[in-house]
Amino acid sequence: MFSKTCEYGIRSAVFIMMQSLEGYRVSLREIASAIDSPEAYTAKILQILVRQGIIQSVKGPHGGFEIPQEKLDTLALYEVVNAIDGDFLWTQCCLGLSECNDDYPCPVHEKYTHVRENLKNMLYTTSLFEMAVGHRIGLTNLSRRDSDSP
Repeated sequence: MFSKTCEYGIRSAVFIMMQSLEGYRVSLREIASAIDSPEAYTAKILQILVRQGIIQSVKGPHGGFEIPQEKLDTLALYEVVNAIDGDFLWTQCCLGLSECNDDYPCPVHEKYTHVRENLKNMLYTTSLFEMAVGHRIGLTNLSRRDSDSP
């Protein structure tokens, strides 16, 4: 459903949120390791998130990536998805047809309209804070290694 880049972006943002809630900044290496992602690929994703204002990058010996304090409890999953994948989930035909609308629908247009609205609602109403807390208390995981842990 999401691009691989977006999947890693979401996982990165949740990990950064977890650390930001504790008052820490995290390095590229820490993020890539935590989400089981190649560092170079993760760096490109983090650049996108910084440019879109989702996360901050702080230079220097105590630098790293963090979620801005004012966004800790308001950052929605939708913001990360939209920053990386854009609005194609809401605007494009799920079959990839160039023309698909209520007047000229594809074979699954009506059914996908409901799926799209449910997905959009889920993304708008799911906060990164909620996802970070779920991971912190062990209800969710961010990498294959999380599920392999004893």
